[in-house]
Parts: sequence; structure tokens; C-alpha cells
Amino acid sequence: MPEQLPFTALLNRLFGGAANALLRALGIQPAYPQAPIANFVAMQVLVAALLILFFVLVRARLSVDKPGGLQHMAEGIRNFIAGQAHEIIGHHSERFTAFLVTLGLFILICNLIGLVPGFESPTATPSVPLGCALTAFIYYHSQGIKQHGPGYVKQFMGPMWWLAILMFPIEIVSHCARVLSLTVRLYANMFAGDMVTMVFFSLLPIGIPVVFMGLHIGVSLVQTYVFVLLTMVYLSGAVAAEH
Repeated sequence: MPEQLPFTALLNRLFGGAANALLRALGIQPAYPQAPIANFVAMQVLVAALLILFFVLVRARLSVDKPGGLQHMAEGIRNFIAGQAHEIIGHHSERFTAFLVTLGLFILICNLIGLVPGFESPTATPSVPLGCALTAFIYYHSQGIKQHGPGYVKQFMGPMWWLAILMFPIEIVSHCARVLSLTVRLYANMFAGDMVTMVFFSLLPIGIPVVFMGLHIGVSLVQTYVFVLLTMVYLSGAVAAEH
């Protein structure tokens, strides 16, 4: 049985039976029936719970006259992403802001939570970045279909009709490659960051590891920004008026 983080062990004690039943109902045989919830799943549950708590606290303390620190933080994050989206997508970007903010915060907290003793970054496991990439992929295509209807397929046909038979498979492969690119970039950077931090903590538990923790924070911020920025670019192409 793989090593469990304390929070993972708690979830398995509380919900292991239900998780086993759900997996078997879906035709999946758990690799470890005594611990069906893996560390990366438990960390995602924790991150989701933290984000829900954050949003609830912000909503409960909203004030026009005396905004608190949480409200300022939430407004700053929202305004930053909304500003970036407006520059890349255009004047109709407001409807995408909620999704982009949520995606960005989820990835950022997943990246940073590994710095807390007893936790690990779920984005250092390939399936989590893949899930985020697939979510972005499905979202921007769904918005493209919503914007253009059946005409959205013209985006894959190229500028001239007689090139369609060549351009269509190229465009399909190109869009699928975006999922791979988003996944590998996020996973590789977070996995490497976690490994470097763990190695230096094991060798020199005081002093120098702080530098690598700072580097981990920087990489987490940059990778979150790049992921969200690329999602904006893909959204811009999907909903653009000209195809």
C-alpha cells in the first residue's frame, strides 16, 4: 500500500467504503481497497474545500464602505485576470472571468500546498494537470460552439475551402497537442520543484532550503499565470468573430 498523507488517511477512514462502492459501481477495481483515495485526490479535495471556504468568507464580508483584507485580495485577483482577459479576448471577456479566476486559483493553491509540511502538490501528479488541461480544452470549445453554433467547425477548415481536407486533420492534431502542452508544462515544473525542495530539505533542513522554497513559490506563480494566459489565448481564438 502506498504511503498516505495524514489528510489522505483521514479521508480513507471516513469515506473509504463509499469510495470503494463508487469505484466498483463504475466498473473500476481499486488497486488498494483499504486505501482507495490517493494522495493527489485527497489534496484536490482539500484545495477545493479551502477555495469554497475562501469564497464563502469573501461573500459574507462584502462591504462597499469598509472592504476587508479578504475582499481586497479577491478583488485584486479578479481585476488582474479580468484585465488580462480583456486585453487578449476583447470586450466580451467578462463572461469568462469567473471560470478563469476559479481555474487559476485552483492551480495556484494546488501548486503551493506542497510547501506545507504533511501535504504535497497534486499538480506534481500527471493526472491533475491533465484534468485541468482537459477542463480548459472542453470549456473553450464549448464556448466556441456557443458563440458560433455549427459554424464553429469552419475554424478547422482553413482560410480557403479547397484546403479543408488538409487543414482539418492538422487543426485537430494541433488542438489536441494543446492539452499535452498544458499538461506537460505544469506537471514537469511542479514535479521538479517538489523534488528539488525535498532533496535539499533532507540534506540541509535549515537555511538553504528556504531559497528553494522561494523558487518553488515563484515557479508556482509563473506556471499558474502561463496556464491561465494560454487558456485565454485559446478562448480568444474560439470566440473570435472572424473565422
